[in-house]
Amino acid sequence: MNSPEMNSPAPVIQVAGLTKNYGNFTAVHGIDFEVYPGEIFGLIGPDGAGKTTTFHILGGVMEASSGAIDVLGKPPRNARLSLGYLTQQFSLYLDLSIDENLNYSAGLHQVPELEFNQRKDKYLHLMGLNSIGDRLAGQLSGGMKQKLALCCALVSQPQILLLDEPTTGVDPVSRREFWDVLAALADEGMTIVVATPYLDEAERCHRIALMYEGKISEIGTLNQLRSNLGLQRLELRTKELAETEQLLLAATQDEPSGISDVQTFGDRIDVLVRDATTDAVHVRAILSQHHLTITSLETSDVTLENVFVTRLRQQGSEPAFIEFPRSKAGRSASVDSLDVAIGARNLRKVFGSFQAVKNVDLEICYGEIYGLLGANGAGKTTTIKILCGLLEASSGEMLLAGRSQNLRDASIRQRIGYMSQKFTLYDDLSVVENLEFYCGVYGVPQKSRRTKIDWVLETCGLTGQEKMRFSQNSRGGR
Repeated sequence: MNSPEMNSPAPVIQVAGLTKNYGNFTAVHGIDFEVYPGEIFGLIGPDGAGKTTTFHILGGVMEASSGAIDVLGKPPRNARLSLGYLTQQFSLYLDLSIDENLNYSAGLHQVPELEFNQRKDKYLHLMGLNSIGDRLAGQLSGGMKQKLALCCALVSQPQILLLDEPTTGVDPVSRREFWDVLAALADEGMTIVVATPYLDEAERCHRIALMYEGKISEIGTLNQLRSNLGLQRLELRTKELAETEQLLLAATQDEPSGISDVQTFGDRIDVLVRDATTDAVHVRAILSQHHLTITSLETSDVTLENVFVTRLRQQGSEPAFIEFPRSKAGRSASVDSLDVAIGARNLRKVFGSFQAVKNVDLEICYGEIYGLLGANGAGKTTTIKILCGLLEASSGEMLLAGRSQNLRDASIRQRIGYMSQKFTLYDDLSVVENLEFYCGVYGVPQKSRRTKIDWVLETCGLTGQEKMRFSQNSRGGR
C-alpha cells in the first residue's frame, strides 16, 4: 500500500515526546509519530512494549506524564466522541444479545434511531452477524465477539478507530476476515490505528511503527522498512536445524561470507545476506564442508519479522534465553522420551444435545510440543479441560502421566501446568504476590520458590515490576 501522507498533509493524530511513568517504571519513552486521514497505522511490538499504554493515552482514558498529544486538533480527552476504541479485553455485556449490545452502545453515543438502524444493518452484514441478532454475546466464539465489539465501536461512525490487539486469541480464519473488514473501512476513509503482535497482520498496514521497551525504533511502509535493512533473505530448509544454525551464526563473524544474520522460524532458517546470489554459494560451501544436507535454499523477500528481529539484535535488545531452574534430581530416570505423557482414545464430550468433542484420539510423548489447531468453537478448550481433569468426559479412555485411573487426584494435578484462555490471576494482588500464591497451590518447596519466581520475572520481562498490581499489566505481561 502507498502511504496516504503524500495526499493528506494534515495529520489527524500528532504525538511528540510522549512519555508515561508508573512510579519508577517508564512504560513509554518519549515517542513521536503522526497518523494521516484514511490510513491504517500499525503500532507493532511484543507484549509489554508500551502499545496499550499509548492507546490509553490516545483514547483519552489516561493522561501522559509528558509530551504533546493532539487528536483531531484537540487533546485526546476532548476528542473522545469522535473516536471508536476497541480495548484488549472484550467490552461487551455477555448476558445481553448482539442487538442489545449494539442498542446500548448507540445510546451511550446518542446516535439517532434512524441512523442507528442503518449503521446496525450495514455493520452486522459486513461482519456476517446479521442473521443472529438475538444470540447472547456470551454464546459467541472469540472471533465473533471481536466482530461484535468492532460493530459497537463503529455504531457512532467515529472518524478514528483505535484497535488494541483486536485479534489476539482469535482463530486464523476469523483474523483474516477481521482484517478484510478493516481494509473496507479504510477504503471508505476511516483512519485506523491498530496494535498487534502478529507481524503478518502488520504487513497489511499502510505504515508501521516498530516499538520495543517503550521506544519506537523505526517508522515506514513495509517496503521502506525492507529497503532500510539493506539485506536479502535466503530461506533454508534442512533436517539438521540446530547444527546448521550454529555453523551459520559462527559465519556471521567472517566478513567474506556475506552472512549478516541467521534467524530460525519453526522448520526453516532465514539467512540474511548482502547479495543472495553470491552468498548462497558461501552458505552451500559451509554446510557441505561439515557434511550437512540442504533440503532447499531459495531467495525470498525479507519479512517484517526479519526486520524486527534484526533491529532488536543490532541495538542489543534481543531477549536472552534463560534456562528453567530444575531440581537437581530432574525428571525420573524411569521416564523415557518415547513414553506417552497424555493419551486419549474415543474421547467425547456432550453438553445437552451438543457434541463438543467427537471421538478424539491423542498420543503425546514426554518432551513433545503438541499443537491442537482449529477455528474458535472447534473443541480445543473442551479437550484441554478434560485432559486437565477440569471436565468429566462423556465417554472414552484417558492416560495421564502414566495413570488411567483417579486422574483428578491432587498428585496428578500438581504435575500439570494449565494456562486457560481467561486470565486466572488476581487483579488486586501484585505480580510477585500472584506468583507466590501459585507456588503454594502447586506445592513448590519453600527453598526453590525464590529461584523460580526470579526466573519467571526475568523471562517475562517483569523484573522491576514485581510490586505492580496485576490489573496494571498489559495482556502480554499477564
